[in-house]
Amino acid sequence: MELVLRNATLPDGRTGIDIGIAGGRIAAVEPSLAAQGACEIALDGDLVSPPFVDAHFHMDAVLSYGLPRVNRSGTLLEGIQLWGELKPQLTQEALAERAMRYCDWAVARGLLAIRTHVDICDPRLLAVEALLEVRRRVAPYLDLQLVAFPQDGVLRSPGAFDNLKRAIGMGVDVVGGIPHFERTMAQGAESVRLLCEFAAEQGLRVDMHCDETDDPLSRHIETLAYETQRLGLQGRVAGSHLTSMHSMDNYYVSKLLPLIAESGVAAIANPLINITLQGRHDSYPKRRGMTRVPELLAAGVDVAFGHDCVLDPWYGMGSGDMLEVAHMGLHVAQMTGLEAMHQCFLAVTETPARILGLEGYGLAPGCHADLVVLDAGSTVEAIRLRAARRLVLRRGQIVAESPPAHARLSLPGRPGEVDFRMACQTIKDAHGR
Repeated sequence: MELVLRNATLPDGRTGIDIGIAGGRIAAVEPSLAAQGACEIALDGDLVSPPFVDAHFHMDAVLSYGLPRVNRSGTLLEGIQLWGELKPQLTQEALAERAMRYCDWAVARGLLAIRTHVDICDPRLLAVEALLEVRRRVAPYLDLQLVAFPQDGVLRSPGAFDNLKRAIGMGVDVVGGIPHFERTMAQGAESVRLLCEFAAEQGLRVDMHCDETDDPLSRHIETLAYETQRLGLQGRVAGSHLTSMHSMDNYYVSKLLPLIAESGVAAIANPLINITLQGRHDSYPKRRGMTRVPELLAAGVDVAFGHDCVLDPWYGMGSGDMLEVAHMGLHVAQMTGLEAMHQCFLAVTETPARILGLEGYGLAPGCHADLVVLDAGSTVEAIRLRAARRLVLRRGQIVAESPPAHARLSLPGRPGEVDFRMACQTIKDAHGR
């Protein structure tokens, strides 16, 4: 053993666990681990998790808020208009610099794997070249997976399909799409067929912005599930957003959920963005917009949460904190049951890792020693506090650390420190994990 983390709490609720690390991988996970000569770090019961994973992001637009001007309405359509105005002004150097800065934020937050969509409708493929270079530069400490994303529609935008194929040839990993942005419902369905057939021919994964609309009659997730089964793509396809499911008729959804589950299509919700961009045409009652996360989980569908945007034309907030994403998802989906809260933690760790197909991810012996030590005693407490990342390890090496979040008081008769962690044994016993 080269390093031993002593007295850890694990996401499954086990406590008093030691984690031994050798050669950049986890060598042992057990109580009272014998390891002579190893460097040891006492964790005092802190939660140790595999790193956070963001299954849906737009790194080509990150940190561009205010360029060329601010989204005054805060709407999806004005954001798309602004991105169209900004694209001709983009430079590869500026785009890469913003992306690298965000990757630094991500590592500090324990976010060590990101799937980012990159717009391929610009025939220069400037953003593709920039993010391929960023992927190369961050590879030692962050896994960056790129999706060829035809932002303006693969059929609607002239030359977009050829651009997409060129991007894949340059090394982009995943085939993307946006069927609800095509001119007609029929063209949207045709784009799903075309892109899924291309992915099947190339042996690639698929991740489509699918039904990101309040239209209860949008049906592209149905087509995506069908094409996944027809082409044998089970386990390699994700539908992102799926916000139309929020507005769909319950009877239709009762037929749709088994189809999605049978096809092995995963769902990626984006709580921070879905609830700010959807429902804009409503007065009151106003729709939340996020897809039916509890129902999808109950049907056996893998559901992950993504950050989607940080300081870009669509969203003027964000910091790369996946616990903030889980926190919002928990509230919007009303997932306040004991197991449901834990599932929200899995939605930003284990589940997106599975959707991305990350090799060596986890806490078992043989997995990469990519770990986050959180200032919390359980997964639920980590979400509640958006817990400080005391240590972030990549291949067994510490790459970031933060102090615990304690406050020092100077109150009359009550000096001391405030510890925001669980103070009630009943709560600790109930959470377990």
